[in-house]
Parts: sequence; structure tokens; C-alpha cells
Amino acid sequence: MKFTYLLINFLTLLFPLALSFDKRVQFHKSWKFIWPGMAITGLVFLFWDVLFTLKGVWSFNSNYVTGFTILHLPVEEIFFFLTVPFACIFIYACLNYYVKREMEMRLTRVISNLIIIFSILVLIFYHHRLYTRVAFTLVAFLVILFQFIYKVRWLSRFYVTYAVALIPFYIINGILTGLPVVIYNNTEMLDRRIGTIPVEDHFYMMALLLMNIGFFEYFRKRVIKVHYDKFAGVH
Repeated sequence: MKFTYLLINFLTLLFPLALSFDKRVQFHKSWKFIWPGMAITGLVFLFWDVLFTLKGVWSFNSNYVTGFTILHLPVEEIFFFLTVPFACIFIYACLNYYVKREMEMRLTRVISNLIIIFSILVLIFYHHRLYTRVAFTLVAFLVILFQFIYKVRWLSRFYVTYAVALIPFYIINGILTGLPVVIYNNTEMLDRRIGTIPVEDHFYMMALLLMNIGFFEYFRKRVIKVHYDKFAGVH
């Protein structure tokens, strides 16, 4: 039982890692674009994770973790911010390869507006609850940033990826919150759940994935641009 959370991390990583060498998607060639963004995003979310743990927003069931900690966090929780983004970027890459048709930009804007409006309404009424405030502020900020400031075209593909990623999300988070491995303080959140999963978790994960994919696209296109400039310079 002490290895439960560690095993969940391992299984989350296992299939994307094994399938990274598929000859069609060739996800392993994109690894170099993933690590910088995962490092930056991981530091941001680990900051909040440490704060939430110290503030008692959530705690970890000692029955399901090994007991090794860094900055008051179980090492399994730190691994979580590596394994889950890696798996979800793998889903993103696979969908980009196999699904060529993109969502209309108008529909993308509608989804973005709905997320922003819902987040603002929640923040108006529940801003005093720490987990609620952070989760909805982060996701609203990132959606505004990518939709209306940077106006990225990949946001439509992100929403599709997020919808697909909800399937493993409900399995993994269902285990983590159902056993429970992670114990939540209901006074710091909406206390509304889908099954055993807090509503905030859905938006916290959206912010986590949005930031990771944002960096992934940035570093990928940056390398592509460098190669193009070199090619253009030669010819």
C-alpha cells in the first residue's frame, strides 16, 4: 500500500513512454521540446503545492505514500507534475498526427469565453477559498493570455486534447481521491465534486496542461524557426 501513489505515477508514464517510439507519431523526437516547459511549469505548480500543503488545503494519506519527502511534499507528488504532463503532451501529439481537422476558431473563442466567464463568476463568490481562488485565477489568466493576447492557433487542439485527457484523469484522480491518497480540506474549496474529484481539480489540471503545452509549442516552433532561418540563409 505504501507504493500506491508511486505505482500510479509509473503506470501513468508507462504507456506514453513505451509508445513514444511508434514509427508514425515518433513522439521521442519531441522530448527535447518538453523538458524545458515541464521544468518551468513544474516549479510554478510545486510552489502552489507546497503552499497548499503548508496551509492545510490538502494532505497526503501516509498509508499510500513511501514517506520520502522534499519540501514537505511526498516525492510521488513531485513525480506527478512530470508524469501527467508528459502523458498529456503525448495525447496532444497523437491527436495532432491522427486528427487533421481543426475546431473552428469561432467555437474555440466561445469555449474560451465560457471558461473565463465561469471562472470570474466563481472567483466573485468564492474568492476567499484558497484552492478555488488559485485554480480559477490560473486558468482564466492562461486562457486570456493564449486566446486574446498571443492568439495561438493550437488552442483549439488543446481543448480537444483536454477532453480526451479527461478519460485517464477520471481514472487516475478517481483513485487518488477515492482511496483517498490525497485528502482535501473542504473549507478551502467549493466542496462540489464529480464523483470523488473536486471541481477545482478539473481547472487546476487544465491550467497545468495549458502551461505545459504552451511551452512545448513555444520551444518546438523556436527550433523550427532557427532551422528555417539557417536554410533560408544558405539558399
